[in-house]
Amino acid sequence: MPPLRLERECKERTNSATIDYRCVEFDRREPTESVAERLPQVNPYGKSTETSTEHCHCEERSDVAIQSTHTAPSCHAELVSASVPCRKLSVTPARSRNKFGMTPTESVLQLDPIKNAAFTMAEILLSLTIIGVVAAITLPSLTGNINERTWNTQRKALYARMSQAIALMPSLNGYGTVTEGDSSTSAVDTAAETFVTAGLSKVLKINNICDSEHIKDCGINESFNALNGSKIDTFPLTLKALNDMFNGSCIVNNDVVSVYSQANTRVAAFETANGESIAVYYNPNCQSSLGESYIYGSGTEDYIQPKMCANFIYDLNGLKGPNTIGKDMGFITALYPSDPVLVAPYPAKNPAGSAKQQDASKLCRAQNPEYRLPNADELASMFFNKQLIYPENMPNGTGGFYTSGTFVHEGSYTSAILQNFISGVRVSSKEGLDNNDTRAVWCVKR
Repeated sequence: MPPLRLERECKERTNSATIDYRCVEFDRREPTESVAERLPQVNPYGKSTETSTEHCHCEERSDVAIQSTHTAPSCHAELVSASVPCRKLSVTPARSRNKFGMTPTESVLQLDPIKNAAFTMAEILLSLTIIGVVAAITLPSLTGNINERTWNTQRKALYARMSQAIALMPSLNGYGTVTEGDSSTSAVDTAAETFVTAGLSKVLKINNICDSEHIKDCGINESFNALNGSKIDTFPLTLKALNDMFNGSCIVNNDVVSVYSQANTRVAAFETANGESIAVYYNPNCQSSLGESYIYGSGTEDYIQPKMCANFIYDLNGLKGPNTIGKDMGFITALYPSDPVLVAPYPAKNPAGSAKQQDASKLCRAQNPEYRLPNADELASMFFNKQLIYPENMPNGTGGFYTSGTFVHEGSYTSAILQNFISGVRVSSKEGLDNNDTRAVWCVKR
């Protein structure tokens, strides 16, 4: 029987004006089967799972939801006898579901206990341990790289400010008074302190000035680390303590000649407006080049000590660590009283080896692409501050000589300037040494 006809017949037989009934399909049954056996299996949404259109039964419905579960007696009474079973559908009202497809009384673990399982405490602790180990390995390197970039930027900024200040000074020599004491008088040494107060402070912003006995008040730490990692327990307080070749003599043509004797002045210190702490060693009698010869053993060699006017040891962050040359500490040297030259070499920790004059630059690039040969004045600054590079067992190169990137013309030859790290003499690579010999190379960073 067609579904529409069955439904219409079902409604006619119920003879009800208030209850809405509809016909639900179910598979064919024999007349001898009971009503219960012929009832279809209805799912919770009110539709039968059977496909036959031969028989039907009636169920009550409403526009909103099924409201009751009792059976309509009139439907049973009239339709059963006509082999059209009739019953009232029993369905639980529809309930709202959340985004997981669950009703409010269902839990996540009931739906998928494996997929939604939580981490155990052991798993969390293991994860935290792994994270901690990785952080302990990577953070020091990361922090070190950040500090090195910061120090490099500060170092360049300090050098730029010092260069501008030194260029504005009329002359670098002649500041202060230096007299040696005797049995009746006391020594007087105001050279370095006067150089800062009367000279440098006029062209550079300075917050604090300290004498040699109170350099810590200006942020200079008593102990620090040399470039090679050796610890220096006592900060050098005089020019000779910085480099003993500032007050001595050498043998020239079998004669003892005091060609590089200097006044052994005491250190002073000051703090800049940018927070750097700087110790200064001063030579009030510094000289320009006076036509010295570059020929070794001539008796008029160019010893570099008299050319040094001021030597600065800086600490970018004062008493804070690591207080190490090549990191937060370094040195700057001002040479020649008129038309001064300011250099701030940043040397490699170790020499690059030895090479012929024409191959010296290649040796630096092979050591590090950022390295280059120092010029003659940068090598001189490294000589002045050699105790800050290697306090002991200083690598003295070939006979104490290191080659520079500065060249001079001698007749038909073009020769590199060499700096001796033992005596301080400056010579050309042609004289005193065969031009084809290899030279020791110590590179500096750009």
